[in-house]
Amino acid sequence: MKRTTIESILKQNQVMVIDGSMATGLEHLGCDLNDTLWTAKVLADRPDLVKQVHIQYFQAGADCGITDSYQASLPRLIERGYSQQEAEALIRSAVTIFREAREEWWQQEGKAAGRAYPVCLGAVGPYGAYLADGSEYRGHYGVSDEVLRDFHARRMELLWQAGADVLMIETQPSLQEALIEAELAEQLGADYAISFSCADGKHINEGDLIADCAAELSSGHPHLRMIGVNCTHPKYIESLIKELKTSTSLPISVYPNSGEQYDPLTKKWYGAKQALRFKDYALIWMKAGAKAVGGCCQTDEDHIRQVAAAREEFCSKAPTDRI
Repeated sequence: MKRTTIESILKQNQVMVIDGSMATGLEHLGCDLNDTLWTAKVLADRPDLVKQVHIQYFQAGADCGITDSYQASLPRLIERGYSQQEAEALIRSAVTIFREAREEWWQQEGKAAGRAYPVCLGAVGPYGAYLADGSEYRGHYGVSDEVLRDFHARRMELLWQAGADVLMIETQPSLQEALIEAELAEQLGADYAISFSCADGKHINEGDLIADCAAELSSGHPHLRMIGVNCTHPKYIESLIKELKTSTSLPISVYPNSGEQYDPLTKKWYGAKQALRFKDYALIWMKAGAKAVGGCCQTDEDHIRQVAAAREEFCSKAPTDRI
């Protein structure tokens, strides 16, 4: 199976534009996500809407997309009444839907416009997402390595076999968990990226320095293609990029949330959005050294259009040998 690579996007565009929030995109289409399956509920019930969100992000300028599999874990699906076979089929479908959306957009618009063929990032959410209590922003699950390994292994295998170009191991509060997932990806021979959720400008949510996490992961993990930060307050991102640059030569990805805070009880985001436009933030992050920029929770097509505009401005002033 021929897979699109992050490297090919960076070679063509210098900076890769990541898509925005699947959840926010679905909410804009009228979906109610107050459910333990979150966006996976729509994956099961209205896959056409998931496809529509992917296409909308390509149209906004995204060079890649993250599959709707963050919350589609086997234990959660089985708890909700799916058989093992049905749950596995649903996880595979997240990749299939992305690939269909990509090809449809490519044939109708992308190819003629000279755009890059988008990378399929297979979303691998943390164990905390399965707990559905906000643990992805805390970590410290109190479970064994074996529990984490069993939780992640089959889903990662399914996403890779279904045709994801890169496994996107995202919103990771824990270095321990990230290392287990990295080991599983290496065993699969799968290209992968790791993205941490962070508490401030230096630390991931469990408390480790992100520079230390990057140093540990950058050695002995030949299939790791990108490392970075997501679902973190925008005000911390510039500092986190600089910390990462001290410990790794891998491309750095950032796709923060809008700056609001998450309430795990109501499953709602609240608080004020940031004063700076997302374009202004994106330009700051690119100048700091980010090679992939997008948005996470509470970001939408407009945020991604702003990132694409920031990339155009950044690249118009940057020498082509900066990648």
